[in-house]
Amino acid sequence: MKKDIFGKALLDFYNGDATEDIITSTSISEEDVLPLSYLFRSYSEMPKIEQEALKLSKGKVLDVGCGSGSHSLYLQEKGFEVKAIDVSEGAVEVSKKRGVMNVEKLALLDEKETFDTILILMNGTGVFQKLKDVPMYLNHLKALLHENGQILIDSSDIKYMFEDEDGGFWQDLNAGYFGEVDYYLSYKEEKEEPMKWLYLDFSTLNIACASVGLHCEIVYEGEYFDYLAKISLAPSKPESIT
Repeated sequence: MKKDIFGKALLDFYNGDATEDIITSTSISEEDVLPLSYLFRSYSEMPKIEQEALKLSKGKVLDVGCGSGSHSLYLQEKGFEVKAIDVSEGAVEVSKKRGVMNVEKLALLDEKETFDTILILMNGTGVFQKLKDVPMYLNHLKALLHENGQILIDSSDIKYMFEDEDGGFWQDLNAGYFGEVDYYLSYKEEKEEPMKWLYLDFSTLNIACASVGLHCEIVYEGEYFDYLAKISLAPSKPESIT
């Protein structure tokens, strides 16, 4: 987010200066409106998948890509120790103003502390950006987990977008993994630099987790091909007796 248009929009809404919403699109989808009010939602206004993730949270929590801080604020009110991080300076400023006690402008790969729960929501696998980088991110997340810690991450299987009327699956085999997309964001006629974004189907995420010694399971499935996954340290194999 080189121009931090997202942060500017959050600040405008918080300060009562917003006159329009964010416009988003991807390389495989048309323009859509992202209402700024949605980014300031309360727990009761959150989709079920986010509510489930917050219910499953435990111990010391890291909120990755905290945005305006809605998830962190809810957990703080429940007595959790929470650290919120975001690469958007505006998002960090808004989170602080809203009352998030521990928030820092920081990329996930630069985080060094360890946690019991790591929350990566709102299509959390998007932070991995590219399929080839998933093992690198998972290894880093693994290093941030306490012994009985968990990563709660959501995503969507967008394979359905490539189905034809007969239920067949079509894709350009030279284009790479179907979940890799370019993400575009604009606000008040200002456009952000295109970002890489990754939608991971569960099978692919599960295989990637196993390859780095992590266990992955679905803990909630939504109505629109979305899911919430819980990732934890894989149990160690018992030593063979010779």
